[in-house]
Amino acid sequence: MNRTPLKRSRILRMALTGALGASAEGESGQEKPFLLRALQIALVVSLYWLISISMVFLNKYLLDSPSLRLDAPLFVTFYQCLVTVLLCKALSLLATCWPGTVDFPSVRMDMKVSRSVLPLSVVFISMITFNNLCLKYVGVAFYNVGRSLTTVFNVLLSYLLLKQTTSFYALLACGVIIGGFWLGVDQEGEEGTLSWVGTLFGVLASLSVSLNAIYTKKVLPAVDGSIWRLTFYNNVNACVLFLPLLLLFGELQSLATFDKLDSAHFWGMMTLGGLFGFAIGYVTGLQIKFTSPLTHNVSGTAKACAQTVLAVLYFEETKSFLWWTSNMMVLGGSSAYTWVKGLEMKKAQEELIPREGEKGEMGV
Repeated sequence: MNRTPLKRSRILRMALTGALGASAEGESGQEKPFLLRALQIALVVSLYWLISISMVFLNKYLLDSPSLRLDAPLFVTFYQCLVTVLLCKALSLLATCWPGTVDFPSVRMDMKVSRSVLPLSVVFISMITFNNLCLKYVGVAFYNVGRSLTTVFNVLLSYLLLKQTTSFYALLACGVIIGGFWLGVDQEGEEGTLSWVGTLFGVLASLSVSLNAIYTKKVLPAVDGSIWRLTFYNNVNACVLFLPLLLLFGELQSLATFDKLDSAHFWGMMTLGGLFGFAIGYVTGLQIKFTSPLTHNVSGTAKACAQTVLAVLYFEETKSFLWWTSNMMVLGGSSAYTWVKGLEMKKAQEELIPREGEKGEMGV
């Protein structure tokens, strides 16, 4: 039986309504065994954790390793964008050659579409650059707290740009996140490991992530709602825009004097970073497909907790009780916000269904 590939946007809607499971059961004619479904979910969640955590540690190595001594964060980000473009093009060609085996949309350069995506690309560049700069100047253990204000900026920008209000309980959860952020900054300062530059980049990264989500919704129609086409155009635009930035910030000169340009290990790690950057988008969608957006957010919070613990153990750091408290406040506030928004969406959906039924009875 031929199946129509699910778009990421459709997967999100179906997951929110709980219809994904029902759809799958209808297509297969029978429900999958519980153990098989549990195994699939465990594998997908594990894959998401593995790729996400590995990507953070690998980027930290590329950006701030004493053994590497590469002071070119923009070049690292540019190269990862280039790898993503090449992967998108390669998968598109494979899908054309073997349509039944590889499922990937056709991607080709269209200057009109590229110009439509350009505003998002500027925000996208800011997001990935500030993320990497934050990681360069702060430790992996503090990275989660340093860029923890994304949820707060989501609420603020939703009100300023979209005039959407937020419930009291959701605002209370945001207050906990802000408190955890400030306590974390205070404790980093007490331990003498605080980087104000890195913290500023973390705040800017949080703002950029929020703006990226808003602009993504506006730009998606230009690429027919395809996340992968948007990924392709975003990264093509980013590669072009990064070139003058590399010249402006003197990174081309830094690369010219870098002593590992002929190292296969260096380019292998750089390419691996690009592969992880591409893969994180896929496994994120996969985790949402097999669970739900709410479960994905909970999984992301738990992953951040595990990542922090691993970083403290790996780098053999000693942290105070209040430092750990700040992390728990950020993670707890994020989980509470996700839970509150999930309940609100469920309630809104339950209220919408009877209204639609009433309209149907009235013949409207």
